[in-house]
Amino acid sequence: MTTEPQRLQYLEAMGLTAWVARYQLPNARPTEACEWTLPERAVPAPPAERLHALLDEAEAAPRQAPPASTAGESARPRPPRRARQLLGIEPEGETPETDTAPLGVKTANADAPSPETSPETTPTMPRQAQEPLRFTLQLACLAGRWLVFLPQPSAPDAAQSELLSNALKAAGIDVPVPLVFETFRWPPMENLPVEAPLEEAREGLAAFIDGSTQRRGWSPERVLIFGRDETLMRLLETSEGEGRVEPLGLPGWQGPGLDELEQSAAAKRSLWPTLLAWRQAWSVKDAEADD
Repeated sequence: MTTEPQRLQYLEAMGLTAWVARYQLPNARPTEACEWTLPERAVPAPPAERLHALLDEAEAAPRQAPPASTAGESARPRPPRRARQLLGIEPEGETPETDTAPLGVKTANADAPSPETSPETTPTMPRQAQEPLRFTLQLACLAGRWLVFLPQPSAPDAAQSELLSNALKAAGIDVPVPLVFETFRWPPMENLPVEAPLEEAREGLAAFIDGSTQRRGWSPERVLIFGRDETLMRLLETSEGEGRVEPLGLPGWQGPGLDELEQSAAAKRSLWPTLLAWRQAWSVKDAEADD
């Protein structure tokens, strides 16, 4: 059996490029781990030893006669001697040299910006990594017209589905079959780079709705949100009651969740005026379609 490293070597020898996923894909088999033998790196010599070696090589090299200096130019000291002076090592038989550069030259060099402070070489601060928004949403569509959002991790159970169907029937919206909810989770994958958490989450949800609309032939007119979730309210810019979902460009409503309606009689009573408004909005659209 050919191992994965051998297979990659064969492909490289044949001139074929092997593509590997940068991130772990959902439901993908984990990548097989293998041991790679890394070449041993030579231990670098200490900086002091490397510096002395360079000085010895410079002294051993044949000295060439310096060119005749022109007027206004000052003689520069030899690098080996200057380096030894900085290290506190004075060659025998030589007198220490003094810096004979003109004062004007020193002042000009001192006023010049250093490479560290030059505006052209100032490094830019890297952007800080941000955490993505995290939420789970159940999404369905009433007769291809009204979107239904449930901010909960799983689809509604049998009792919640029956409660939702009865509420829609009371509003004059007949649902012949139970709604089929799809789960939308954000982020879709972990360890993804994030620059704008809010905008990226909005674009992801809008792309998911657009894809479902094209595949199923939906024509969304309104959004119904059963449940309260701070992240989703911030994402859709919604509040309690009737309003408008600006990121989707649709009118919307947000109220108590199905679990609260199932257990609270007060929540059911507060929903009755809303059901009347739904009946009018649904029937007006039906009348326009008949005309």
